[in-house]
Amino acid sequence: MSEGIVINRWTKATGPTLGATADEELVRDCVAGNEAAWAALIEKYKRLIYSIPVKYRLSAEDATDVFQETCLELLSSLPRLRQPRAVPHWLIQVTVHKCLRIKAQQRRMQWRNDGLDEVSDPQPAADVVMVDVAREQAIRDAISALSPRCQRLIRLLFFETPPRPYRQVAEALEVASGSVGFIRSRCLDRLRANLRRQGCT
Repeated sequence: MSEGIVINRWTKATGPTLGATADEELVRDCVAGNEAAWAALIEKYKRLIYSIPVKYRLSAEDATDVFQETCLELLSSLPRLRQPRAVPHWLIQVTVHKCLRIKAQQRRMQWRNDGLDEVSDPQPAADVVMVDVAREQAIRDAISALSPRCQRLIRLLFFETPPRPYRQVAEALEVASGSVGFIRSRCLDRLRANLRRQGCT
């Protein structure tokens, strides 16, 4: 299956993301030379870009190079981007290609240095990476559309290791400990609704 087909399939499956309108505005402002819009666009998608070299187990230095190259290519491509709402899918595809190029270079170098007929370097398939990263970005978009309190609660409960007990979550949110369960349930319901609007189940 080609990588382009995977991206198109994911786009059709999820429909427009919650940030589609915001992306259209950001792209328009970036093309007009608004530096604040460019900073906001990169801030929005830096986790998406960096997550891909991590999946390919690239070094921190290589990951930084991939990030910088991807951002530069995005900047030069924005005026020609026909569908601004496709920014995340464009970023996924370009970043995966850059990671694969680095992995290929590393294999060739290892082959020359070690004289091996075949270099064993198991890595995730490109189509699997692109679907996984797109799904992760959809979740980030859905979370970012929640209220600040719901965003903070979800990060405290699900994005910290180890997860915080309800007592600490209640202190951070400045609410009673007994209300955390109710707030959690309500926030998760809203998160599920956001994901459903994106076509995610």
